[in-house]
Amino acid sequence: MRSSMGLRYLALRPTLAEYVLDMPRGAQVIYPKDLAMIVFWADVYPGCRVIEAGTGSGALTLALLRAVGPEGRVITYEQREEFARRALANIHTRLGEVTNLTVRLGAVEDGLAEEPAVDRVLLDLPEPWKLVRLVAGALRPGGILLCYVPTIIQSQQIAEALQRDRHWALVETFETLFRPWNIEGQSVRPFHRMVAHTGFITVARRVVPEEGAGPEPGRPHPEPEE
Repeated sequence: MRSSMGLRYLALRPTLAEYVLDMPRGAQVIYPKDLAMIVFWADVYPGCRVIEAGTGSGALTLALLRAVGPEGRVITYEQREEFARRALANIHTRLGEVTNLTVRLGAVEDGLAEEPAVDRVLLDLPEPWKLVRLVAGALRPGGILLCYVPTIIQSQQIAEALQRDRHWALVETFETLFRPWNIEGQSVRPFHRMVAHTGFITVARRVVPEEGAGPEPGRPHPEPEE
């Protein structure tokens, strides 16, 4: 296209990465560099059943909906109604009407015990370590828990909580740094600014404890016989 001033423009449909950076926000969005790592390291696949908390502005929800496909399902929890409304508006603008999404207004800990066994649980919450046992009860054996937090102190707390609990294995924590490069003729150099730290990702696998190691998650210890 050309403007009335004769300037030439190229119009293309934005990618999902471009869309989430410019869509209206209620809460801070997860950046594309982390969205890509989350979907890959949580191993979200077509047909997957995923619980997400919290929804925020819907950036991760959008990535998950595309990854699980029409045969999968994303169940997302958000405590603030205005955030949920904003996220739904962003999702509908990008994807139109979706049939594989369930939005629950409230705390995820209030609904985990009622959810059927799911394949993945993704938490973008301030204190995910408090939900380790509840998540173990909702996640199928072999499933993956992924937590996204902004500070290393939070990461340490979630990692230690997972390491103490016999229902979890293969606990890993990492962050992603993204540095673009300028390549124009003889000018080959990194950009002066980069998207460095945004958040820490911790992943763990749900495992079945050894026989005799204690009760299953969410179940009380048996009362001693008299």
